[in-house]
Amino acid sequence: MSFASPLFLLVLLAVPAAVAAYVWLERRRDRRAAAWAAPALVPNLVASRPGRRRHVPIALFLLGLALLLVGFARPQAKLRVAREGATIVLAFDVSRSMEAKDVRPTRLKAARAAAIDFVNRLPAKYRVALVTISEHVSVPVPPTYDRDRVRRALLLAPHGEGTALGNGIARSVAVAVRAVGRGKTGEPPAAAVLVISDGAQTQGQWTPQRAAALAKKDGVPVSTAVVGTARGIVTRKLPGGYTERISVPPDPRALQMVARVTGGRAFTAVRATDLKRVYDDLGHRLAHVRKKREITAGFSLAALVLMVAGAALSGLWFRRLV
Repeated sequence: MSFASPLFLLVLLAVPAAVAAYVWLERRRDRRAAAWAAPALVPNLVASRPGRRRHVPIALFLLGLALLLVGFARPQAKLRVAREGATIVLAFDVSRSMEAKDVRPTRLKAARAAAIDFVNRLPAKYRVALVTISEHVSVPVPPTYDRDRVRRALLLAPHGEGTALGNGIARSVAVAVRAVGRGKTGEPPAAAVLVISDGAQTQGQWTPQRAAALAKKDGVPVSTAVVGTARGIVTRKLPGGYTERISVPPDPRALQMVARVTGGRAFTAVRATDLKRVYDDLGHRLAHVRKKREITAGFSLAALVLMVAGAALSGLWFRRLV
């Protein structure tokens, strides 16, 4: 903790002066009482003595006074706050494998519902961008504060065939860097990428390893959420009325590698409820910064509470204010 006006801390010298005055008054009170009656007769004159309890109200009052005087120095503390203009890029897999029903109702619908919930929970200071991944990679929504635009794009994102996962990660990192710049050594980045996919790359020039190296170089952490189970199957109509069943197990190892290399977090989420927990966690972790904030109001409130408590106890126990 630091102080914007540290010279005002000198007024705290009034507190030990007040303590000394209180001790002097207490001793003077005992001497004055002794002049009217012998100390040995006091137990016969009063039903009971307050004992050390009589010091509690004044102790609370003096503690409140100390906090109030500290407030004059304008105390400051470093607090964790949402970074203004921080950007989160959602890299969303819309390939055919996301139509598998091993996650109800489908991988795609479960991930979409959780992604919309994540967008709704993000602090208003965050910008959000959307990148869709199939055999092609597109940016339907560049970084924006408009949550409705992101939600509509998630609902209307067209389906694709293959998955160019590495291309999608590289494009997402480029969107993040263009929005906030490259991360500086020793400073938390102002952007992050969240990849929602089953992790199985089938197309694309960029490998996940190459894309992860790019993200690490640019200081952008990439967190990943794997959707799907080993039981995933999609069907495709063939000429002649035949139906082809294709097994589409997820590939969590590729996504885990990307998260590990870039400093992100990797999650295995196979149900919509799991995905919501993933987004709840990331929403509290991503793109925060510690900034100095003045906390004078907190000291003043605590001082008021202690002074009122001291006065209330004094009135309740002794029928007088402190």
